[in-house]
Amino acid sequence: MSTPRYLDVHVLQTVPFANLNRDDLGSPKSLVYGGVMRTRVSSQCWKRAVRLEVERAISDPAVRTRRVPAEVADRLMARGWSQEAAAAAGAQIATDAGKSGLKLDKGLTSVLLYLPTAALDALADLAGAHREAIEATLGKKGAKGVLPSDQVAALLSERNGIINLFGRMLAELPGAGVDGVVQVAHAFTTHEVAPEIDFFTAVDDCLPEDAVGSGHMNSAEFSAGVFYRYASVDLGGLRDNLGGDDQMASDLTGEFLRAFVSSLPTGKQTSSAANTLPDLVHIAVRADRPVSFAAAFEAPVRPENGLAVPSRRQMSHYAERLERLWGTSGVIRHGYASIEDKPLAGLGAAYDSFGEIIDDSVAATRSLA
Repeated sequence: MSTPRYLDVHVLQTVPFANLNRDDLGSPKSLVYGGVMRTRVSSQCWKRAVRLEVERAISDPAVRTRRVPAEVADRLMARGWSQEAAAAAGAQIATDAGKSGLKLDKGLTSVLLYLPTAALDALADLAGAHREAIEATLGKKGAKGVLPSDQVAALLSERNGIINLFGRMLAELPGAGVDGVVQVAHAFTTHEVAPEIDFFTAVDDCLPEDAVGSGHMNSAEFSAGVFYRYASVDLGGLRDNLGGDDQMASDLTGEFLRAFVSSLPTGKQTSSAANTLPDLVHIAVRADRPVSFAAAFEAPVRPENGLAVPSRRQMSHYAERLERLWGTSGVIRHGYASIEDKPLAGLGAAYDSFGEIIDDSVAATRSLA
């Protein structure tokens, strides 16, 4: 029986008037694909929303920050350290990180560090165990490091579930890098989109009675559409990151799928409330390689009583043709859950709910491990 190597998740989601991910001018991000303009949400944007959802689910957050010295100092001051001593301890964390240490610029590390939040507390504990040596460096220029560099490096290199999923790049600390096992594509609309300009005003509630006009006028750009979203999980790589822990790999895979299906970026949501759920989720457990269906929409979908229904049918039709072309030997299990009443023949078995297809797909990855 084939061993599952990858899990692909494909989503179609209708998003109304919104601007989930802005460019440097405040416009919805875009791309030209198939010769027409589409609205885009970057992988980094949607991946952050997914990451935060997974962190909440597993109750083990991580932080990406240049403020590790300051975070350690804040924890030490909360324990009664003076501001000067706490700041010196935070600087020691950077100085004693591995053999070469980490450079500081105005109290910030030169690179973003990515570590479990719990590791910040552990770094404060380590500083506390060497409080006397740290305080002895106060007022001395060019004071040498007093913390055990191997322990500092080990704490900065700690990983948790979210880091094992999304990976970490940290060239400054040998051995701290973690290969990410999740690939997330940029989401894009299945059809052509022309952003719309929204002119708005704000009323000044304290104007004199004889005053007219608004207190503020401006404009913003929004768009709407049906987005194709895709991600893939390297199941073998995840197990390797977890030291062969199959149960933890299954748990993290399930939480990632639930987060990928349910999450939404927060851009402009207070002014648009585009809180939709997907119209279609298709999941495939594969033994060969990841396969995206982005090419299904290279020819933009044309309106046909809306865009959601023809988008679902176009993806199903493309998947069916691709299956004939590529074959099915690499597919261990695949299926879909959709708001669509009519069968979508190219997407495998039909499920009644997103929860059912997620649970069944995770079970497939576990039972064949």
